[in-house]
Amino acid sequence: MSNKSFSSWYQSGSPWVWLNAGAVSISLVMVVGLLLLIAVRGLGHFWPADVMSITYNDPDKESTTLIAEAVETEVVSATRLKKVGVHLPEGQVTGERHLLKVGNRDYFGLDFLWINGVWMGETSYPKDVIAIERREWGNFYGYLTTVKQQGEAVATGDMAWDELQKRLERSNNLVAEIKSIEKNEIGKINHGLEELRLQKRQHELDGLPEGSLAYHEIEQERKQWNVLYQGLQKQLADLYAALNRDQIMVTISDGREVEIPLAKVVDVYRPNAMNVFQKLGFYFEEVWKFVSGEPREANTEGGIFPAIFGTVMMVMIMAVLVTPFGVIAAVYLKEYATQGPMIRLIRIAVNNLAGVPSIVYGVFGLGFFVYFLGGSIDEIFFQAKLPSPTFGAPGMMWASLTLAILTVPVVIVATEEGLSRIPRAIREGSLALGATKAETLWRTVLPMTAPAMMTGLILAVARAAGEVAPLMMVGVVKLAPALAVDNIAPYLHLDRQFMHLGFHIYDVGFQSPNVEAARPLVYATAFLLVMIIIILNMSAISIRNRLRETSKASEN
Repeated sequence: MSNKSFSSWYQSGSPWVWLNAGAVSISLVMVVGLLLLIAVRGLGHFWPADVMSITYNDPDKESTTLIAEAVETEVVSATRLKKVGVHLPEGQVTGERHLLKVGNRDYFGLDFLWINGVWMGETSYPKDVIAIERREWGNFYGYLTTVKQQGEAVATGDMAWDELQKRLERSNNLVAEIKSIEKNEIGKINHGLEELRLQKRQHELDGLPEGSLAYHEIEQERKQWNVLYQGLQKQLADLYAALNRDQIMVTISDGREVEIPLAKVVDVYRPNAMNVFQKLGFYFEEVWKFVSGEPREANTEGGIFPAIFGTVMMVMIMAVLVTPFGVIAAVYLKEYATQGPMIRLIRIAVNNLAGVPSIVYGVFGLGFFVYFLGGSIDEIFFQAKLPSPTFGAPGMMWASLTLAILTVPVVIVATEEGLSRIPRAIREGSLALGATKAETLWRTVLPMTAPAMMTGLILAVARAAGEVAPLMMVGVVKLAPALAVDNIAPYLHLDRQFMHLGFHIYDVGFQSPNVEAARPLVYATAFLLVMIIIILNMSAISIRNRLRETSKASEN
């Protein structure tokens, strides 16, 4: 290419077009690659990996047999191996070490174990080895020997597996029934007794004398609740007795035979005996349990449904709160306020608010919403509950309001830009036909600005769904005992604390006592959070596109 041709090509701007296109392409590849990495490392955790039986010949100890899942393999230098007492053959500069999930933490003291490849002996994949998912202490690996009922053997050998499956289904059904009674029926009774206590306390504050008819009615109702409670306690005692009926005997890798109550078992499977289709079915079942279940073992086991529910509900409440405030502020600034230095100063302040660190909003929410506003509400409406706070404590409502304040500048700016794009002739035509300014705004301008409003809402949702720092101060907790929605009136409890996917990622990733077990759940939860944000944004984008098409049709 001649200098003249190159100069002409350079001055045409084509290099910058290609540079921008390349930068966008690289960014897209990096984002997609990151999502794929998170998805593979997170969702791969639920695949039923084969369980190995390994002979391990540690020269400092006796030869042992390990039953474990292979988790990770890394290549390390000979110098590093030498520091831990591993000597490679002469001339070999690197060696392998393997991370195994050995489970049985209550017997071995740890879930995961690093072993050196040079000391590994014979490796096999026995068909009869079982993996047990427990409610406590993580996974368990071994060989099933006996199924017991009340301490007496009912099945051994080949018959034990089929008998175990039947009794495990019965055990899980009993656990679900117990959980339903404790959470729903007894929850209603506790709520009813608490309401009676508050009624009695309110009568005392009102100066109602002891022995009056109101106190007598409260006592009669309390007796009815106590009768119901005693009946449920007897039912629960029978269910627990039936639940504790069955046990299994399992031989672990060091030869010990241990007893495991079926009441502590969630699932049992034989991964080495499963074909691809069985593993695939098991995989989707485990993913569903992760999405729909509740957390266990300091959030390193079980599911994350409460966190999903809390995240989605908080974002929806925030969206309902931030949209009218943002739109009203934008309409006032653009349509009603006299443009001058004060309005320019307000716009600068709004733009600057978008750059304030989110933790500052958390401090504001805690001080203003929780302590001042919530405390005042408790003083006026919930005196009977004091000193226990109702709205004077972090909860769903204050978290949603805090995020609404955090994201309202985005909605204001987007709505103002949408209002600026409406031609002045449309406003003047509406006014010329006899419409008032308010009617012009409500029936003509705002419908045409709806796509811009939805754009602001999309940006607000995308930011709010991933915020964690302010939520730690105004409502989010490690483990919420109850959801904000249940079957107890008024059914929606905005004063309750809640779980959030972002905080769940932080807690599992940095506060977990079992780092290796928590790592894949961090990836899985992060991937799920990204998917939820994408779904919420796509829903809003779909609504925006429909509003845009409606606006175009009305213009035509």
